[in-house]
Amino acid sequence: MFRLRSSKMFAIVLVIMAFATAAYAFAASNTVPASNAGEGSAAIGGYTVTNVTYTYSTANPSMLTFVDFDIAPAATKAGVSLVTGATLTDCGALTAGGTHAHCPVNVSVLSADMLRVVASD
Repeated sequence: MFRLRSSKMFAIVLVIMAFATAAYAFAASNTVPASNAGEGSAAIGGYTVTNVTYTYSTANPSMLTFVDFDIAPAATKAGVSLVTGATLTDCGALTAGGTHAHCPVNVSVLSADMLRVVASD
């Protein structure tokens, strides 16, 4: 009787080991494609805005229709706001190699209280 119980226990352990080996083999067969990860940093420089000019509406001189300015160094995108807390207006494509912006604003002269320029390269 002791021998029969021992044989059953051996068979159970053998089956458990077979399942464990199969599970390990399945998990070990996974493949993962190569990928990249990294971290870096660089200094963020500022822009210099010069030669700012405002265009008034000919139909209503109390409205500003455009703001133009030169920007250095050259940028690929720029946005402006003339009113504190207002959303930036996209200037569209910059000209003169990215150093001149012509931005539509459509803001009343009375509400214009600042010039905010956001640019990126």
